[in-house]
Amino acid sequence: MIACRRALPLLILTACAAPAADPRLLDRAYQRMYNFDFPGAHALIDQHVNDKPQDPLGYSTRAAALVFQELDRLRILQADFFLDDDRIAEKKKLRPDPKTRDAFYWATRQAQERADSILLKNPNDTSALFANSLAWGLTTDYAAFVEKRQLTSLSYAKTSHSYAKRLITVDKSFGDAYLTTGLSEYILGSLPFFVKWFVKFDDTKGSKQVAIENLKFAAKNGRFLGPFARILLAVAALREKKKPEARDWLHGLVRDYPENPLLKHELERLR
Repeated sequence: MIACRRALPLLILTACAAPAADPRLLDRAYQRMYNFDFPGAHALIDQHVNDKPQDPLGYSTRAAALVFQELDRLRILQADFFLDDDRIAEKKKLRPDPKTRDAFYWATRQAQERADSILLKNPNDTSALFANSLAWGLTTDYAAFVEKRQLTSLSYAKTSHSYAKRLITVDKSFGDAYLTTGLSEYILGSLPFFVKWFVKFDDTKGSKQVAIENLKFAAKNGRFLGPFARILLAVAALREKKKPEARDWLHGLVRDYPENPLLKHELERLR
């Protein structure tokens, strides 16, 4: 009994001294990412992973920061790239940074392994479903835009889409999931007919109207990917020759992420 009484104050002091995990670290990491402060984003992700090493979303977010960083370095994020289908499809070899590539695929594997482990116990875990959808979606982007493996990337996109659909079935209000389903609709609607014949996404018809509706829902309700949905809506507006609408989306993004030089550049071009 005496030993227990002596140990109790020590336990209280230890509990008080140990800092609680910050639940908003990933929110702050995405804020830094959208401002193109990649070192700042990685520092916050490091803190989250140290606090929650088994959380798959930390590793998916790591992969997201690495993809954004590499796309920026390779000048792929400029609007002109996404407005020119020939540039997207061309097989001109890029020079990916090998360290970034290794770190990216390592992060996606860590996210997928942890998410799969959680889903074996609880198939409806929304965080794990989102982490898997995000990891596979980022793999799609890296394969398509950096490695120029467009056809292969479609299989990754289908996997990402399937997790997003499962997530929406569990929670229809999960805004971030609608970015993936919106992209699936837009991608399928943009494919040549002979490719559509072989590529099928569950519950997806290739409607650009539905794609825009999903992206707008993600833009309004997405916790992490809402700003990215707004970027995609600006690109979609430009592709449809709706410059005033694109300008409105970019104006809001520049207001919210004033440190991002690319957003400012694209807005100035439209002006």
